Amino acid sequence: MAYSLSKRRYYYRGSSAGRRTVMELRAERDYMLWLKFDDGMEGRVYLGDLIATEAYGARVAENDFFKVAVDPVSHAVMWEGGVHLDADLLYRNLASQGGAALH
Repeated sequence: MAYSLSKRRYYYRGSSAGRRTVMELRAERDYMLWLKFDDGMEGRVYLGDLIATEAYGARVAENDFFKVAVDPVSHAVMWEGGVHLDADLLYRNLASQGGAALH
């Protein structure tokens, strides 16, 4: 079961050291995003309350949700229209729910 990102609080680390990179991702039904990171951590994150609403000024229609990509420069997860989610934020959310680490 994935947890909501809008209910969590994260703090900016201020350093690029230790930043995570999304190696694979797949959009699934009901605004679920499956991610695999550079250290083997993988799992699903629910994004419906962020992406499907006006929260944070972001709104991605369900049909457009499947057009997810990784920004090659910032490594953020992104959609057309300027919606970007930081890979570290997604990683911490996944780790907090006990995502599977494959080393």
